[in-house]
Formats: sequence, C-alpha cells, structure tokens
Amino acid sequence: MSVRLTITDLYSDLKASMESLAQDSSAVSASRRTLEKRIEGGEATYGVNTGFGKLANKRVSDDKLSDLQRNLLVSHAVGVGDSVPRDITRIMLGLKVHSLGLGFSGVSEGTFARLLAMARADLLPVVPSRGSVGASGDLAPLAHMALPLLGQGFFWGEDGSKRPAAQVLAAIKWDPITLAAKDGLSLINGTQFMAAYGAYILHRATKLVRTADILASMSLEALQGSNHPFDARVHDIRPHVGQKNVARNVRTLLEDSEILESHRDCGKVQDPYCLRCVPQVHGASRDALSHAVEILEIEMNSVTDNPLVFDDGEVISGGNFHGQPLALVMDYAAIALAELASISERRTYLLLEGHDGLPRLLMQETGLNSGFMIPQYTAAALVSENKVLCHPASVDSIPTSLGQEDHVSMGSISAVKLLQVLENVQHVFAIELLTAAQALDYRSPLRPGRGVDIAHKLIREHIPHREKDYLFQEDLEPSVKLVKSSTLQKAVEAGGNRLV
Repeated sequence: MSVRLTITDLYSDLKASMESLAQDSSAVSASRRTLEKRIEGGEATYGVNTGFGKLANKRVSDDKLSDLQRNLLVSHAVGVGDSVPRDITRIMLGLKVHSLGLGFSGVSEGTFARLLAMARADLLPVVPSRGSVGASGDLAPLAHMALPLLGQGFFWGEDGSKRPAAQVLAAIKWDPITLAAKDGLSLINGTQFMAAYGAYILHRATKLVRTADILASMSLEALQGSNHPFDARVHDIRPHVGQKNVARNVRTLLEDSEILESHRDCGKVQDPYCLRCVPQVHGASRDALSHAVEILEIEMNSVTDNPLVFDDGEVISGGNFHGQPLALVMDYAAIALAELASISERRTYLLLEGHDGLPRLLMQETGLNSGFMIPQYTAAALVSENKVLCHPASVDSIPTSLGQEDHVSMGSISAVKLLQVLENVQHVFAIELLTAAQALDYRSPLRPGRGVDIAHKLIREHIPHREKDYLFQEDLEPSVKLVKSSTLQKAVEAGGNRLV
C-alpha cells in the first residue's frame, strides 16, 4: 500500500514513501508491462510512438523511441531565472517519485529506480524557477530536474555550488541512463513543480497562523485592548471554524492577565478593527489556507501524468497535468497570507501612536531618536508589495504548442509569487514582534496574560529593550528567526497553553 502524503508530516511522509518504494515497486513494474504490450501491438500512443503537442499526429518508428524521449528532455529544458530553493527541489523530486510509484505512468523500471536512488541519496538537481505555464505538466522545470539522469544539467553541491551532473555521476560511479519509451514524458508531465512550492509554503503557513495569534494578543495587551470581542458567545453565533479557533487562542493567551484587570472598568467602548476583528480576519485566512491544504494533499497523492496506463490494458490520454486546481488555491492562499500581514502592520502602526500611556514611537526621548518609526515603513512597503503579488496569476492564459494547448493555468507563477508573499509576511510579523515586545515593556510591573507573558519573556532572551536608536537589523534578524521557527508557539504551548 502506498504512503499517503500530508502537509503536516510532509518531510517524514516523503521519506517513508521513498523507503516503501525501495522495498516494493511492483505497481511500477505492472504498469510498465501493460505499456510494453501496447507498444508491441503497434497502436499509435501519444508521446510513446508519436510526437508531442501539436506534433501528436507525427508517428515515430520503433527504433527511434529512445531518441524521442531523450530529445523531449533536452528540448524542454529551457527554464530561466533564479534556481528553485533546494528544500523545494527536494519536495519536487520526492513528489515525482511518489506519483510515478503509484503505477499509472508506465515508466521503465530502470529509469524509476535511478530517480528513486537519486531522491534517497539527496542528489538534488538545479532547477530554474521560470518557464512553466502550469499545464501539460511543469515541463521546463521537470525537464531540468530529470536532465542529470542523462548526465546533463547540474546538481547542487553540499556547499551550495552548482556541479555538472556528469562529474557528480562519475564520482559516485553511476553511468547516465538510456531512456525507454515514454520515460521522458512520464518524467516531465505532472504538477510536481507547483505542488512542491505549495506544499513547502503551506507546511509553514499552517504553523505561522498561530504565531499571528500570539503577536495579536501581545499587541492587544500592550494597547490595553478589550477581551470582550473574543467571548465565545460572539463566535458561536457566527461559527466559522477559523474564527472560533482564533478567538479561543486569544482567550487562552490572555488568561490571568493583570493588564486586562487594570483597565477593565476604563469606559472604553470599542477598539480599532485591527484588535477587535482579529478572530474574523485571522480566522478567514485560516479557513482559506485549510482549503488550500485540502487541495494540495489531493494533488500530492495524485497521478498527473499523460497518457495514463491502466491495469486493464487501456492507455488513456487525458488532462490530469493541468494545474488549475493548484493555481486557484495558491492565488487564494497568497491573498489569505497577505491579509495576515496587512492587519499586523495596522497593529504595529497603532502601537507607535502613543495610546494609553505608551510613548510615541515606543521610545522615551524622541526627536533625538526616531524610535520605531522606520520599521513600520518597512512593514508598510512589504504589505503594499504583497498587494501587487496577490493579483491572481490563474486568471491569465496564453496558448502554447501552436494552439493545441490553448488554455493553461499559470499555476507555476502562482507558486513562485506565493513564496515571496510568505517571506514578506514573515518579515511583517517580525516587525510586529519587535514593536509589541517594546510596548509591553512599558506596561511593567503589570503582567500580561500567561501565554503572552511566556512569549514576551522568550523574546527578551533574544532581543533587548531599546531606548536609543540603533541598527535595527541587529534585532530584525533574530526576530525573523523566531517567527520562521515557530519558537513562540512552542514556548507558549510548553507552558501549558494549548493553541489550535
């Protein structure tokens, strides 16, 4: 039985899948036998003994079938731009092996075994990030990923250098392989490029949402906001799952707050939306990301090759390579993440305004010092950049292959820009972390809620309070690390405050 891949256990699941396939690749062998019977029968089969795309009506003789597959790889390896991050390439390679291992592609045992060995040995090809239109499979990126099988292209060295694949193979005494019929097509048809980006990003985003709740709770305490909008009764009558969970998290984080008690009867009627509507905004983003996870997990466990080989002998040409499901949800996920940053920046701005006894710009002696003025500029710039990046790539299409492939998903573009949105969000959160911690210092000796207090103390173990201008990069770097590593969430939960 094949391993089911999930976002939650992405890396361990991929490793388990590799080990399972190393022990039993019978589905691959059975699929190959079915395809070989088809080839022996002489029937025209797309991409096996015909040309590709608009050239599908061109028949290829049996003695040229291996050349056809080699030509496919080298002609399609026309990617450009920055290289795909190595962690994403690792997922991309693992997803391709997993999909071929399901046994509907007809790939030869020799080619599959070498690709599996490459993945298990963590030999990662260098893959350019631009060149796919998100249909017919991620053709250019996957072609680059497969080139080292032929002794062409590049592998990543351990030091981050790009090493010619031929040299690497010679060093480990692997000969380049000869592709059999359909092998090249099986290697480059599929959505593994965009799926790898989506899996990598959502694996992080599903953890990041809890950090967002912690930061919002810190800002709420620092601004002496009300906890009434987080009352469970408010959310029970609008029971969106994400909204209810965020409200619950904030209630948990604020338990035993001396700051809340100190201003419970202050007469303030309402807080600004960036505090009062945290459950509604954070919750909607959570629900959007949950939907994206659902679609990605279906895709990660799917066969997106073409044509498909079935055990009844049928070889069917379809469109499972089309990236529309991923393109739509990755555009949606970009919007969801961007909104988390947007409301975070508004809380940062509010912290600088000098409300309820806080010093303006969060330093006592401003004028001489600019205080935390400029980090908010950076947050604002990143939030505005995200607005541009959130224009949906999936609403675009451009015909390829002389019109044969006349609607494409652009999911690869959705994927690449989603990674940039994630990185921008992490930096915006890092800036709220700095400002919220600084503001909370001024509420001493009153203690914030138990969960907030744990987060605040952890931040102060890494980043000091500041009362004079300094090089903000000294604090921004460790702040980003705290955000990316989910360290705040781990510390809070270790203190007995379970977050959902």
